[in-house]
Amino acid sequence: MSGERHDCFIHERAMVDPGASIGPDTKVWANARVCSGAIVGEACNIGQNVYIDNGAVVGGHCKLQNNVNVYDGVVLEDYVFCGPSMTFTNVSIPRCEFPRERDGKYYLKTRVGRGASLGAQCVVVCGHDIGRYALVGSGAVVSRTVPDHAIVVGNPASQIGWACRCGERLTSEHWCPTCGRTYRVVNGKLEEESRGEEHGIH
Repeated sequence: MSGERHDCFIHERAMVDPGASIGPDTKVWANARVCSGAIVGEACNIGQNVYIDNGAVVGGHCKLQNNVNVYDGVVLEDYVFCGPSMTFTNVSIPRCEFPRERDGKYYLKTRVGRGASLGAQCVVVCGHDIGRYALVGSGAVVSRTVPDHAIVVGNPASQIGWACRCGERLTSEHWCPTCGRTYRVVNGKLEEESRGEEHGIH
């Protein structure tokens, strides 16, 4: 239970290695492991049996449910949700007999944009980024880059719609029935037009 800590909660059965950094108001629960060189931001919730590798970065206000694996080369921006037992990979062609150098051509990085949600037991194949406010369905296998606000499901994951910043699926007119935000699609990308004010969502 060593490492750099700033007014956070570390469960007595969690392990934070020397050289790991944990931000204020973050909670690290039982049997979680935060390796040396990992960075975890403020006000995060790190569930049981979560593994955060050396070199991984977890932004502020993220929630990692039980059994999530975040490997070296993965960067989570602020407010990312990782559902139970989802995992990332970081080696494109793994071979036990032929070990890969961490900075070699087989180690690929992945970035998950602010506010994205990754469903339970989904897999994100390394080298493919997840856009801001995207929504990845449970059990999906992400093998290509996911645009901002896209909703993707299946194996391989494919897009079935667009998600509002608040997480609700947009209507066919690109309007959110929950918070009232409106959007438009420009060159295949979703852009916010107006900000919703309903239900206290800002």
